[in-house]
Amino acid sequence: MISSTICRINALILAVAGGILLFAPDNVLPALVTGYPPSGFWLGQLLGAACLGFAALNWLQRNAVVGGIYSRPLVFANLIFYFVGAMSLLRLAVNTQRPVAVWWLAILLVLLAAVYAVLLFRGPFGALGEAKDA
Repeated sequence: MISSTICRINALILAVAGGILLFAPDNVLPALVTGYPPSGFWLGQLLGAACLGFAALNWLQRNAVVGGIYSRPLVFANLIFYFVGAMSLLRLAVNTQRPVAVWWLAILLVLLAAVYAVLLFRGPFGALGEAKDA
């Protein structure tokens, strides 16, 4: 089932991002945000904890039907997380000179927001990529 694969991939992406932000915010944050103060690394660790929590949530739902009326809280939470993150990063990347990594991260978040928007409004995908009737 495609929605199960989406949950697994999403859990992997969030776990990697969460682990990096939890254990190496002093290396990642200054590379993404010019002039990031060393006293603010706790904010990166807090974001990493949130990412790890979302990863665990998605991993636990990997075998459930996701989309449409099924697992709506999970789909909606992921949609809001990715949409707000994408809009914030796109605004940052367009208005200022940022590293290319910010653009790639913004594109990834836009794609994931689009996937979860389709899951929310169209429903779970079947084996051939078609929506199932709910």
